[in-house]
Order: sequence, then structure tokens, then C-alpha cells
Amino acid sequence: MILPRKIGLWLPSVIYGVVTALRNRLYDLGILKSRTFPLPVICVGNITIGGTGKTPHVIYIARLLSDMMQVSVLSRGYLRKSRGFRAVRADDRVDTAGDEPLLMARRMPDARIFVDRDRVHGITEIMRTTPSAGAIILDDGFQHRAVRAGMNIVLTSYGRPMTEDHLLPLGRLRENISGLKRADVIIVTKVPPWTTPEELNRVKKTMKISGRQCIFFTGLIYGKPVPVFVRSGRTITRKTDVVLVTGISDPAPMVRYLSGIAARVKHISFSDHHRFREKDIEAICKAFDAIDNEDKIVITTDKDGVRLKEITNIADSLRNALHTLPVSVEFIEDEDKFIRKVYGYTGKNKGDC
Repeated sequence: MILPRKIGLWLPSVIYGVVTALRNRLYDLGILKSRTFPLPVICVGNITIGGTGKTPHVIYIARLLSDMMQVSVLSRGYLRKSRGFRAVRADDRVDTAGDEPLLMARRMPDARIFVDRDRVHGITEIMRTTPSAGAIILDDGFQHRAVRAGMNIVLTSYGRPMTEDHLLPLGRLRENISGLKRADVIIVTKVPPWTTPEELNRVKKTMKISGRQCIFFTGLIYGKPVPVFVRSGRTITRKTDVVLVTGISDPAPMVRYLSGIAARVKHISFSDHHRFREKDIEAICKAFDAIDNEDKIVITTDKDGVRLKEITNIADSLRNALHTLPVSVEFIEDEDKFIRKVYGYTGKNKGDC
């Protein structure tokens, strides 16, 4: 159902759909060329814009493969001001690496992280500069059809499934849902822990997957708070007041989790990849100082923590209170099947569904 206030976006959405469908058709016919590469390339992407938990899934797959081969992750590097191909180090800055690649470089010392807007050029450079590269993970490359990945993994959020969405700008779909046929694996992410097997089966049916495709379900696991600036961390109890600061597409799961373990949660929300400014820091400080409780903490996401860590003019009270809440993924069922699928493609053993 289209809301009345969005009726004006219907025609631009139709035009966008025609353009993306034509582009995909040209690739399907071979008029626009896709390039393959002699080493395993796994694309982790989505059909919607943001909010599917892509980064923790990339980290999960990279760690899965790092025990047996040299893994490289190639990202566009959103927010960076640098250009071209670049290796990302843990001591880089957001302006040179982008926030998500920098986060991955710090979370995965055994993997190599690279950025390049041109994915064909990026993979070519990885192969040239990293002869030991055993597999490449494309971070958010499903619409980058100039590369033909050997395995396409598409993510969709349980709370806002792609099958119930509309094309941009009316909705959040980057391309028509028919593009899902290019996927080898579909993962429904951010599934609440109380979801029943019957509900999972219902969702499977709405996806209308083909016989060659696999579908999996994952949820989010939150770790202990990690201090951004100071060494000693804090814990959250039923007596703790939390100021939650998010600059991500879908903060609802984190809000729900913290509301279940803390006394109260004051949520300050910004847009995805938000660049924090002085007025934002002042607003966070004001919200924190207004809490009349000694047991209080400021929580933010891993990705937001990367950007906030680079801000120097933060008051000591906020610096001492600021923590990130690490997140990882957990398969609801059939994790072994997913592992066999990934290992099978990369040559470890045969995979199946």
C-alpha cells in the first residue's frame, strides 16, 4: 500500500525501475560485459539500501575463511575522501578509508581490507599486490554487475523484507525484486529470538526461491560495552540509564535489546553514516548530563564509534562514558549448511542446501 504523502514518488519510482531493468537486461544479454576472475569472489550485498546488517555478515564470512586462506575484503569505502585503490590499515582515518572498511580492518587483523569504487579495478589490484590472496569478499557489490561473482549472497531484514518494499525513491529497493534470481544465497537478517519455526517457514514461502537457491536466517548478538576512549569499561544493569547514539539505517534491534537490560534508554538518532558535528556532540552531552543517576552510560554502534573516536573536542565526562556495543551474527538454524555452501564454493569441500 502506498501512503498518500508518497503518491508523488510513484512516477520517479517507475522511471527508476525501467532504467535499472534495462541495465540488468543489457548485462543478461552480454551487451554490457561482466568479468570473472580466477579466484573465489563472494559478493555480500542487498537489493535494499542499508539496514540489513551487511558488515557483521561480511566479518562472519571473512573469519570463517581466514583459518584456511588469505581473505581480502573489497569495499567502496563510503565517506572516504581518498580516491582509487587503497589498502586499509587499522591506524587509518575515516577520510582515507571510510567508516565500515576501517571498522573491519580493526576487527579482523587476519584479513586484508581494500577500498576501490571500481570493483573490477580493485580485484585486479588485489591480485597484483597480494599474490597470496585466496578469496575476495565484495562488500555491497550485488548491483556492481561489471564483476561476475562466483557466489552472490543477498541480505534482507526480517523487519522490512525486500518482498514487501518498493523501488527508489518510493521505497528502498535498488532494483526490481526479480533481481533476486541472481542470488545463490538469501539471508533473512535481524530475526528476533522469539520467532517461531512456523513464522520462519512463512517467510521462506514469501521469498519464492528457486530450487538452486538456499535461504538462511540470522539474528544479532550484542557483546559487552567497549570503551571508546578510556581503558576500563562499564557494564549495563537494570539500574543503568543509557543514552543511545546511532547513525545507522535500522537502530530498532539495538533499542529493543538495550531496553530489555537497562533502566531507561534515551535514543538520539542520526542518519546512516552521519558525520558528527559540534552541535551533535553538544546534544549528546546535554542528554547525558540531564540524567539524574550516577549509573549512566553512553552507548553507540561500532560504526559510529569509529567516527566519534576521531573527534577531539569531547568533554571528559562524555569521553569517560562513551562505549560501543559490538554486534555479531548468529544463525537461527542450518549454520552447518551455510558453512558447507561457502566452503564448497571456495574449494574446501562440497556444499549443499
